[in-house]
Amino acid sequence: MNDILGWILDTVRSVDPVLRTIIAGVGMLLETSILVGLIVPGDTIVLVSATGIADGAQYLALLISVIVGSLTGESIGFALGRFFGPRIQASRLGQRLGEHNWVRAKTYLDRRGGIAVFVSRFLPVLHALTPLTVGMSSMRYRKFLAWTVPACVLWATAYVSVGWFAADSYRQLSNQLHSAGYLFAGIIGAFFVIVVLAKKAITRAEARHMRREQHHTGEVPGH
Repeated sequence: MNDILGWILDTVRSVDPVLRTIIAGVGMLLETSILVGLIVPGDTIVLVSATGIADGAQYLALLISVIVGSLTGESIGFALGRFFGPRIQASRLGQRLGEHNWVRAKTYLDRRGGIAVFVSRFLPVLHALTPLTVGMSSMRYRKFLAWTVPACVLWATAYVSVGWFAADSYRQLSNQLHSAGYLFAGIIGAFFVIVVLAKKAITRAEARHMRREQHHTGEVPGH
């Protein structure tokens, strides 16, 4: 396993650091812009790019690129929602996404405001829909940025740091431990388990919050 993993990591590191950084930034721009986030696996692109980091300067460059790419993509989504939101929602692509997801995103934003913008960055589907939905709402761009910037910074720091830590740990131990490859896989696997559990916990917490609000206001779910 060490030989195969070593070859993969060496291949990633052999890519020009500037090119790796640009690819990750562009990947995140696409991942966070209108509906493309449902197709482009931004988290995978960032993790793979992070395994090629050689020093602190490359780490910082990749982190900044991912954050800037994320914010640029979300800003594009916001602008598209502001000017073309209803048309996009009514388009074939928008309809394929499902009306229930559009309603879910809008309802979540209406009920939670800025918190919805922050939390949605960590939730499937909603992270691609929220910038567009916010653009269609009355929320100002300044408020949108105030909530999405810390979310993007937190997300980027987590993924870039884990990718670098896992690969760097493997490189330091690969010549001493035959099981170093399993250590790498274990770090990445544990991270994804934590991410999945966190997403489920956030989803359940937000669902409970909405049910409490519906109970207090006398609303009937689905009406």
